[in-house]
Amino acid sequence: MKHLNVVAAIIIHNGQILCMQRGKAKQDYISYKYEFPGGKIELGETRIEALMRELKEEMNIEVKIAEEDYFMTINHSYPDFELTMHSYICHVDTKEFVRKEHIDHQWVIPQELITLEWAPADYPIVERLRERDMC
Repeated sequence: MKHLNVVAAIIIHNGQILCMQRGKAKQDYISYKYEFPGGKIELGETRIEALMRELKEEMNIEVKIAEEDYFMTINHSYPDFELTMHSYICHVDTKEFVRKEHIDHQWVIPQELITLEWAPADYPIVERLRERDMC
């Protein structure tokens, strides 16, 4: 089974968390679901380098990320691939960005995260954010 090693950004502004909605995907189980932005770690990249690159490509934003911003790692098995996702807390000064790959987004407080339909691998992050009220 294919294994993907990816990174995800928990982008926070004034107590709200950015939730990005995917478009139609090959797999129904992730189509139109919400997720934290990010993507695959390329060969030779650190997790932080990959996340900064992905945010620039997907959203045209530059975020400073440090090792101490690490939040948690998720291992999740989907029907046709396995995923290891490393997440980082990223505070931003503005809600402005360019949505290039997602069809919609919402800024919500931690307690509202559960009202969205998330990609299955993202649920553990949602639960921990709600528990800790991370904003």
